[in-house]
Amino acid sequence: MFTIVNKKYHKFSILKQSISGIRGVVDEGDLTPKDVMRFCTNFASLAGCECIVGMDTRPSSQMLSHAASAGLSSMGVDICNLGVVPTPAVFREARKVNGAGLVITSSHNPLEWNGLKFIVDGRGINERELPTILEHSKNKEGPKVGLERNCATTYVDDAVRIIGEAEGSPRIAVDIGGGAARDYAPRLLERIGCRTTIINGDLQSCTRGPDPTADRLLDLVGASTKMDMGFAFDLDGDRLVIVSDGVKETPDATLGLGVAGALETGCRSFVLSTDTSIAVERLIRDGGGRCTRSKVGEANVVDAMIGSGAQAGGEGSSGGFILSEFNYCRDGMLASGLISAMIHGSDSRLDEVLQSLRQSCMIRTKVQAAPDTHDGIVERADAWLHSNCSEVDRLDGIKGIIDEHSWVLIRRSNTEDAVRISAESDGRDRCERIVKDVTAAIMPDDRHASSIPAG
Repeated sequence: MFTIVNKKYHKFSILKQSISGIRGVVDEGDLTPKDVMRFCTNFASLAGCECIVGMDTRPSSQMLSHAASAGLSSMGVDICNLGVVPTPAVFREARKVNGAGLVITSSHNPLEWNGLKFIVDGRGINERELPTILEHSKNKEGPKVGLERNCATTYVDDAVRIIGEAEGSPRIAVDIGGGAARDYAPRLLERIGCRTTIINGDLQSCTRGPDPTADRLLDLVGASTKMDMGFAFDLDGDRLVIVSDGVKETPDATLGLGVAGALETGCRSFVLSTDTSIAVERLIRDGGGRCTRSKVGEANVVDAMIGSGAQAGGEGSSGGFILSEFNYCRDGMLASGLISAMIHGSDSRLDEVLQSLRQSCMIRTKVQAAPDTHDGIVERADAWLHSNCSEVDRLDGIKGIIDEHSWVLIRRSNTEDAVRISAESDGRDRCERIVKDVTAAIMPDDRHASSIPAG
């Protein structure tokens, strides 16, 4: 996999505001405590009387958590503070009371970033609710001052009841990445019967970056050769990357194994984002399930799942498996437990699923581009796709179906000043050619663009 780096642009407007949340660079003043207070004051009208609050392990998270609580409590919202906790645990607690939640995190972004994830009715906010958070509140103060109390989550207990027992005491290496999953993922796996070895438990001594999908995960790769499986999490514990016998699997493989586990528990209706591998959809159909597609993004997948009554789903780009019975968010920790429970006595099934997912090659890359260039890029993509594809889909961005094995998707990023390119084919050479051709078509005048390994 490679990333397109455009040296022409040095710094764009960093603050990102979308249904994925608010994200910005704290050290450069793109996201300040004052901003956090304003967004949370606005969010209060959606939050209601109480909000579950948690944070990841970033250096700025504690400061921004205080600002978030101040904004919410000034509008009369009571705070249930979970402290340092994975994002899925906040979603789970909000889900149990059908209420609101807030996570101070920017997920897999670099450490100097931070952000806010908003939860309403136990799910992430949607496109209809986002403007309420972004607009300046007209209310100067709430009817009362909200109270704040420290709370605990029963996430691990709840997840164990869903997963059951992993027979045979599987040996699992867990790469925490210095994130919030430290006190949760290993405990969950041990509770279902696994033997765990922890890697990169502390942020200060962590040897890898925040995004396990981009990092080479060398420590985990080495450790996994002596284990039954290796799992790596991002800083807020919702992303999961699998390493099997020294091989780092793709994010789509994570989702595929989660889907396989869901099929074994009886799930038959699924929603996948439009950028998820064909191989995952094939796995669902071969298992007797049915599948529909949604726009990219966890919140879009969840919206489609709720609307259709789907039992499970996710997005391949983030390895984001979602089980609607348990959580309305991608849940890497739950997925790690479900996958671990498949290891003993069913190794052939696990290997069979991995082999089927490996038959397709996925490449995800991006073109760094200022926002005012995006329309022109999409127009050029449209022309290229209509000339080279049998079908063009505009569900999210613009997607060209080349044949039954191959497709390419071009869409604006929700989290960066970039245009994302995703492609799939039945061979790496062909997939790389598709990406190269479409990149040349959408950036014809930019001689500064170059490709580098993504790690």
